[in-house]
Amino acid sequence: MIPVNEPLIGEKEIEYVLDCLRTGWISSSGKYLESFENAWASYCGMRYGIAVSNGTTALQIAVACLGLQPADEVILPTFTIISCAQAVTYNGGIPVLVDSEPRTWCLDVSQVAAKITPHTRAIMPVHIYGHPVDMDPITSLAKQHGLLIIEDAAEAHGAEYFSGRDTSNGVWRRCGGLGDISVFSFYANKLVTTGEGGMVLTNDPRIADQARSLRNLCFHRERRFYHTELGHNFRLTNLQAAIGLAQIERMPETIAKKRWIGETYTRRLKHIPCIQLPVEETWARQVYWMYGLVLNETTGLSAVDFAGLLHDEGIETRPFFLGMHEQPVYTNKGLFKGEKYPIAERIARQGLYLPSGLNLTEAQMEAVCRAVEKILA
Repeated sequence: MIPVNEPLIGEKEIEYVLDCLRTGWISSSGKYLESFENAWASYCGMRYGIAVSNGTTALQIAVACLGLQPADEVILPTFTIISCAQAVTYNGGIPVLVDSEPRTWCLDVSQVAAKITPHTRAIMPVHIYGHPVDMDPITSLAKQHGLLIIEDAAEAHGAEYFSGRDTSNGVWRRCGGLGDISVFSFYANKLVTTGEGGMVLTNDPRIADQARSLRNLCFHRERRFYHTELGHNFRLTNLQAAIGLAQIERMPETIAKKRWIGETYTRRLKHIPCIQLPVEETWARQVYWMYGLVLNETTGLSAVDFAGLLHDEGIETRPFFLGMHEQPVYTNKGLFKGEKYPIAERIARQGLYLPSGLNLTEAQMEAVCRAVEKILA
């Protein structure tokens, strides 16, 4: 079976982990943790990095920093992982949904303005499968309405966005450096992994202090076991940070491999008329975190059907996200009643992604492409 993903762990990761073990600093303090936070924040063009236990907790902390009141709203795509909506509901807010853009599968920025109300506090764009959201319109709307941007860059490590392209001052900026608060996951299938792990980035020292406090049980500064707020144990370990630091150091090679995977798949599969392949808009440099495709209904196959046929050929796949408005845990609570998002519904029904890990070989990719051609020919 060709796996959908395998992490790439090199000699530098082993070297740093062994050094960390020898120091005895294996918990949530130590030189690797600080170096990891600083290195990733700097890489993304942000001032402060706050490492946490995973991407979901990073989202929870980011939304907690908004200080939501009852009836406050956060706009986000329906097509995303449930962690995004859960971070809003967990913190007492209301997620307000937007459909997907049909080419990139990211949040459709043209629909955001109509969703803004007096209760809106923030917009949460989510970069999907390695392709950036078109951020300039989001930034403009946020400034116009006094909203914050929580940028979910969990799937877009190293991806870049050409900001200000309608002016003479356009510049390429990395995802994770485009919001007021950004969040990352370092799960095993990400371009940078710590096994489990995440990070919150910001340029605001107040938000950074609040995020650090929230991840560490909100211990009082002057009196450790005295609490005026409730926080969490969302800490990352120094051991995990040692792995992450080594992974950051080879980001150019990682991105080059991911782009090679994406471009190779596209070159081999673009002749098949009944599938939609990933795009790269002129204002984006995507990293093909996962190589997705969407089946045309004329095939008579759903993504579930297609995945089963690929499995029979020894190919592991994963389905696309199911929209938040179709999640029973939310519909049973009366959220999103009667809401329809046709693009998200279609790609959830017809989309899956192929093996895309950093250990993927050219021979394995060739086998994947042959299997796709065999089924769809």
